[in-house]
Amino acid sequence: MGGTRILGLDPGLRRTGWGVVVAEGSRLRWIAHGVVTPDEKAPFSERLLHLLEAVGEICAAHGCDEAAIEEVFVNVNPVSTLKLGHARAAVMLAPARCGLSVAEYSPNLIKKAVVGAGHADKAQIAFMVKRLLPAAGDVKTDAADALAVAITHAQLRKRAILTRLAGEGDREAVEGADPRTASGVAPSTPAQARRGPPPPFASLRGRIAS
Repeated sequence: MGGTRILGLDPGLRRTGWGVVVAEGSRLRWIAHGVVTPDEKAPFSERLLHLLEAVGEICAAHGCDEAAIEEVFVNVNPVSTLKLGHARAAVMLAPARCGLSVAEYSPNLIKKAVVGAGHADKAQIAFMVKRLLPAAGDVKTDAADALAVAITHAQLRKRAILTRLAGEGDREAVEGADPRTASGVAPSTPAQARRGPPPPFASLRGRIAS
């Protein structure tokens, strides 16, 4: 089937939400969503490996074309922020290993794109995700956040494509334009060339005389 399959990711060491949507022009279609939950009792390195492998399997299973991930929210606790950064790196590497481009979006931008307000809460995000993707049903918080990331990417990539196409159209128009009219002045006809340019202020004198 046509369209671009987008994998949205909400990274976390304990719970990483993911969601896959298809962007078909201005339409969005839900494919799947879920949460990756590494064993909390496992060594830190094994938990990161679990995230890397699980997200990679999701990319392959759903034939994703592009991926997008939420940027890290800086926590008051530096240790927690560092661990989240490790988890995000593992989650981000998975689609990159599959050859996918990975876009990054701030939490406020995602909220604004989906809800319309940069300080929306998780309940509002889940509500709008359900409204935009009714086939997804009731989605839990982590997966809803991931689908919101995918929706944001679908909207912004479409805008970027339209902007690029508009730019290419402008360039083609300029390249195909007659260089004599590039300045906005139409070329003179042979008769005009023989007569030569009108005398200065001729039209002004005519208006004054009348």
